[in-house]
Amino acid sequence: MEKNHAALAFATLGHPDRLAVFRLLMRFAPHGVRPTEIAAALVLKQNTLSHHLADLAEAGLVGVTRQGRSLYYAVDLANAEHLLGYLALDVGRGRPDLLAAMDQNQRDRTMKDTDFDVLFICSGNSARSIFAEALLRDLGQGKFQAFSAGTRPGSALNPIALEILQRNGHDTANMRSKHISEFQAPGSIKMDFVFTVCDTAAGEECPPWPGQPITGHWGLPDPVKATGTDAEKALVFAQTYAALRRRISAFVALPFDSLNRLSLQAHVDAIGTDAQTAEKG
Repeated sequence: MEKNHAALAFATLGHPDRLAVFRLLMRFAPHGVRPTEIAAALVLKQNTLSHHLADLAEAGLVGVTRQGRSLYYAVDLANAEHLLGYLALDVGRGRPDLLAAMDQNQRDRTMKDTDFDVLFICSGNSARSIFAEALLRDLGQGKFQAFSAGTRPGSALNPIALEILQRNGHDTANMRSKHISEFQAPGSIKMDFVFTVCDTAAGEECPPWPGQPITGHWGLPDPVKATGTDAEKALVFAQTYAALRRRISAFVALPFDSLNRLSLQAHVDAIGTDAQTAEKG
C-alpha cells in the first residue's frame, strides 16, 4: 500500500465514531449493511453517519452498492488487508514479536476434522439460534458440539419455535435460553466457529472470542416479531427453520480436513451470501 493512502486510511480511522462504524461493518463482512441499521446499532444521527461513511469510502475502506431502493455499505476487504499488511510488514518490518499475535500459520493450518465447537448467537436466544443449535447437533453426525446464546436472552424459549423443533424430530428437553457470558468466562470452551444469526447480534459490542474462531453472519429476520394469525406466525417460524436447515446442511458437508482457515472462512461467507441471494430471489 502506498504511504499517502495508508496515512489517509489511518487518519480516517482515528475518529472514534468512524472506527466504530468500520468495526461494525467488519463483523458483517463480506455482507453490506444499510445506513439505518448502522445508525440504530451505534446510536448515531443519520446525517453524522453519512459524513462518516463518505470519509470511509474516500479512504477506500468501504464500498457501497444499491439493491432496489436501499444502499448497502460493506468493508473493502482487499484494501483492509493491504492496510494491515502495510502496518505489520512495512511499518513493523515484519518483526516476529509483533506478528506473533497475528499467527501467520493460520493461513496454512487445516482444520481438524473432528469435534468442532460451534456457537450461534442472536439477541433473544429463543428461536433462530435455538433452531441452529438443534439442527447442527442433529445434522452434524457427532462431528460438532453445538451451543447457542443471546446478548439479551429471555427467560424461556419461544413456544412456536419449540413446536417446530419437536415436529421435525429434535429433542428439546435440555434446551434453554442462555446469555453469552456463559461462554466467555475463564475456562470456557474455545469455540472453533461463532455465527450470528440475527442482525442485532452482529451489531452488538462483543469481546473477542478466545482462540480466534472462524466467524460468520447468517442473519435472518426475527420470527418472534411476525404478526397475523397463529397460522401465519407459525409459517414464518417454519420458513426460518427451513432457511437455517439449508445453511447448516451446506456447512456440515464442507470438506473440513482439506480446507485451511482462509479457504474455510471463504466457504462460510459464501454459504451466507448464497443463502441471502436465494431468499431474496
